[in-house]
Parts: sequence; structure tokens; C-alpha cells
Amino acid sequence: MREYPLAGGPVEVRGALDLEATAAGVMPRRLPAWTKEQYQDPSVYGGTLMPSGVRLVFRTDARVLEFVVLTSTGQLDSDPRPRPTGMLELTVDGVLLGRRRAPLGNVWRMAAPGAAPRLIPGEPGTARFAGLPAGMKNVELWLPQQTPTELVALRADGEILAPLPDGRRRWVHHGSSISHCLEADGPTGTWPVVAASLGGVEVTNLSQPGNDMLDPYVARTIRDLPADLISIKTGINIVGLATFRLRTFGPAVHGFLDTIRDGHPDTPLLVISPVSCPALETHPGPTTTGRDGKVTALGDPAELARGALSLQVVRDELARIVALRQAHDPHLHHLDGRDLLGPTETADLPDGLHPSAAAYRRMGERFAAHAFAADGPFRPGTGEGAPAGERG
Repeated sequence: MREYPLAGGPVEVRGALDLEATAAGVMPRRLPAWTKEQYQDPSVYGGTLMPSGVRLVFRTDARVLEFVVLTSTGQLDSDPRPRPTGMLELTVDGVLLGRRRAPLGNVWRMAAPGAAPRLIPGEPGTARFAGLPAGMKNVELWLPQQTPTELVALRADGEILAPLPDGRRRWVHHGSSISHCLEADGPTGTWPVVAASLGGVEVTNLSQPGNDMLDPYVARTIRDLPADLISIKTGINIVGLATFRLRTFGPAVHGFLDTIRDGHPDTPLLVISPVSCPALETHPGPTTTGRDGKVTALGDPAELARGALSLQVVRDELARIVALRQAHDPHLHHLDGRDLLGPTETADLPDGLHPSAAAYRRMGERFAAHAFAADGPFRPGTGEGAPAGERG
């Protein structure tokens, strides 16, 4: 077995925009380093470390691969064991070949949710994949979408080469936890990865669990990325945390789209409204989680008349904004999120908010059927060669 570097060598880390050097190796982050000075909430930083859609990409003639990683997961003092670390999944020439439970590494212990965490240091562990097909092949190792994972080493019994260009279009997506897909059964089961596989495109998932807030630094990140296709799915966090009123929500949407268009004036851009969530359809936030584990709304519906936001209000406003802008932006499109998961499927929301693993896969299939159809916004031949802007 020969060891190969996971930074600065033939292996590409896709889906991450920053690689932070650590004592063990490198930690992928899904936002660039310059964004860190623009937020204070630690949940934003933590969300960028959860590698939804992040994978190692290379070519090899090896029959055996070993990946050494150091994961970090959480544990409440009242829980008998740490939270599951998730799955590492290996695809060969686009086909899922194997799945391994990510090894347990660091554990952050907490007395209660939100309490100051205490680090219980762990050691790197190895995931081994044997019996790979003979000959040179394209390999992708997908990291667990819910678990920060430091990349320590890659060992192989053959040669590792850089991937060759394959001509796939580059799709950049931003959304909430419902696009990050913590509850998916594995990293290739998140709905953006399912859709990308069906559509034959490369996806970069910039979704932020609990933090899809139309943040300007996210818009500038998208503006500056090479992208042939772009989508944003927004609204659920904004309603759930009551962060905007109608007066401020519309201009924030316009500003986010304007910034993206500064770098991608003609790229197909799809705006997706929220999927169904019974608690927030006609009630404003904020939300809380009851003893039954279900999300409920605390807001007063009477406040809707004074500018509070419910999901119905957000969907109407997003549809209005897109229709208004389409008069001068023919590459802008809209999709009602209920077409991905609708009001008759709320049984697939175990906590009343987040879809089940099966529902995520169904969402990916529906998105692909819509977006990549012959008359869809991401139809074949659209968006190719779209430039990225320069960050100022």
C-alpha cells in the first residue's frame, strides 16, 4: 500500500471551498475562508464543516483503498453513546460500490443542548474498501453529510492519478437544512446529489442548516464561483426564526439575486420556495420543538396583517419577485417547493419539518424530472461556459 497526499496532490476535494490545516490533516469547509469574519454565530461555522456534497475525486487502478479520517461528533451527557457519525460512500464510474460507517473520532460532550461543549479527543480511524474492479477507473469518496471530517491519509495498492475533465456542467445550490439533508441515509442520498446524478452534472452544495438567511457573503460566494447552473431554495429558516418582515424580505431577495447576477448575468438561475411544513403554512415564527419532538409555531397569525411572514406569504412573494424580474431576466426561473414535497406528504416529516431519507430521494428525483427535462430550466445545453465574476 502506498500513501498519497490529500492536499496538494492528485486527489481533488470537490464541494468544499476551503481546506483548513489541522493537527491531523485538513478539514474541508463549504464556504471560503474570507467569509469567517462576516458572521459571529458558531452554528454558521459548524454548518460549513458538515461536508454535505463534499467528495474526494481521482482515478486509480487500485483494487484496495484505505481512507484515514478523524471525525467529530456530539453527545449529550444524558445520552448513552455519541451521535452516529454517518456513512462514507465510494462510487466507481458513477456507481455506488460500498458504504462504511465513518469511524468514531473526537466527541464533543454537552450537559444540555446549547451548553458549552467539552472535547473528548479521539484518534483517526480507517475505512477500507477492497474488491474494486480491475483497471483504471474514476473514483469518488463521499464524506458523511452530518459529520465534520478531517482528511488524514489515503492509501492504495495501485496508482492514484488526477481526474480528467468530463464535460459535466457545474451546478451551485444554496438552501437550508432541507437541502443539506442531515437525515438522509448517506451522502449520496441527499436530494441535491440524487438530482445531480440523474441530471449528469457536478453539484456544489452551499446549504446552511438553520442559516439560510440570504446572507450577502453567500451571494458573493456564488457570484464568484464557476457555475453553469444556479439554484437557491429559501424561506423556511427566515420564517422559522422570524428574521424578516415582508418589508425587508423582498429587498433582501432582490439584493441576493442582484449580487449573483453581477457574476452570472445569463446563467440559468432557479428560485425554489419552501416545501410543505404544516406548522408554518399560515402561522409566523419563531418555532419551538415540543415534547413530542414536533415543530410548532409560536407566532400570532394576526401579525401577518402587519408584515409577519408565513410560508404562504413567502411563496407568494418569491413568485411575485421572480415574475417581476423575468421581464428583463429570461434566464430566471421559479419552482414552488411543494412540487418537491407537498401537503399530502407531511407524514414524511418525522419532526414536522425535516423530510425522511426516502422523502429526500423522492425530492431529488422530482427536481431532476423538472429541472433537467427537455423544456426545464436546466435542460441540456443551457448554462454551459457561464463565467464567474471577480470578488471585490
